[in-house]
Amino acid sequence: MDVIKKITTLTKERGWSTYKLASRSGLSASTIANIYRRNTVPSITTLEAICDAFGITLCQFFAEDMDMVPLTPEQKNLFNMWSSLTPSQKDLIEKLIKELK
Repeated sequence: MDVIKKITTLTKERGWSTYKLASRSGLSASTIANIYRRNTVPSITTLEAICDAFGITLCQFFAEDMDMVPLTPEQKNLFNMWSSLTPSQKDLIEKLIKELK
């Protein structure tokens, strides 16, 4: 698997710049830029931070498409919105959903 290509795909799907990825992941913009510039695979710690920014696990990052559960357009939309929320916003949404059950 091409890790950098996967990061690029996930970034484009969300309409994020590398700066926004850096901001959401808590990594410096130079760290993200160096991954692309040097074409190097990020460390596990760095990749975990990137996955957290995307709202996915490392397992989901490395899963092949055929292993993924297909999402409906509505689910994809919700997932993309969820991925752009801050941690505090995610907490609020989780509490709201629990109250609705």
